[in-house]
Amino acid sequence: MTSHLNTKKLFEICRIPVEELEQHPGLKVKLLIVDKPEDMHRWAARDMADEVSQNNRKGVPTRWILPCGPTKQYPFFINYVNQEKISLKNVHVFHMDDLLDWQGRHVPLDHPFSFEGWMKKYFYEPINPELNVPVSQRWFPSVYDIDGISKAIEAVGGVDTTYGGIGYRGHIAMNEPPHVPWYTVTLDDMRNSKTRILHLNDDTLVALSQRNVGGCSHMVPPMAITMGMKDLLSAKRLRFLSDTGAWKRTVLRMLLLGEQTIEYPVTLAQGHPDALLVCDRNSILPPLGNE
Repeated sequence: MTSHLNTKKLFEICRIPVEELEQHPGLKVKLLIVDKPEDMHRWAARDMADEVSQNNRKGVPTRWILPCGPTKQYPFFINYVNQEKISLKNVHVFHMDDLLDWQGRHVPLDHPFSFEGWMKKYFYEPINPELNVPVSQRWFPSVYDIDGISKAIEAVGGVDTTYGGIGYRGHIAMNEPPHVPWYTVTLDDMRNSKTRILHLNDDTLVALSQRNVGGCSHMVPPMAITMGMKDLLSAKRLRFLSDTGAWKRTVLRMLLLGEQTIEYPVTLAQGHPDALLVCDRNSILPPLGNE
């Protein structure tokens, strides 16, 4: 497929020094830069814990869309919950995506790339059972009930916060830019997209294999089920987290200063009333030129 980006504008964005970014007059999403990845993980965990505590005091539910990547904030969050006795009994969690085998079926929960299996083992199990999110309030996307998660969100009155990482080419969950020449997906199509099943783009397969299994791409399930952008962007707050260094420097700047484009679906978050990108300094360095 041919790109339609304005490369002159792209290259300008990619050369802006870090020091000019947080107060840049053209920012389309708020930005918080921290020194190192652990600072971002701790920030996200504290933000989650404080949101629940505040809502508990008000007697209202907390409704989240959560990712299985990034995940390093979760151990800090679990410690806050267990040590501070923060009840999660009135929390509703909607998990944004999962990987599928080549036939579009869920992989076993003990598969290394089962997002549902990972979250159950490393997010829910370590939480004190007396404080934990009730099983009936944990929602995972299912190929057997593709609209179920959207209906559940509607039933609880919407989403308070979407937490999520950002893919190399701007996907949130697995809302990847379409690379197929045989049909057209417009920006409005993506904006209104629903939960769906898809094939992973090559760059996502490479990233997952490189980070997790030493480049053994044959271990990575090649399909996914993902919540659509309509549900993800419907949250009152959007909190994007990025800590993967040079791999993400261009996409983060596209989110902050680029134009809305199907080539970087995350740019659809521009204009949201409460969207914030939190990243470490290394991930927001200029992709082009030196500081």
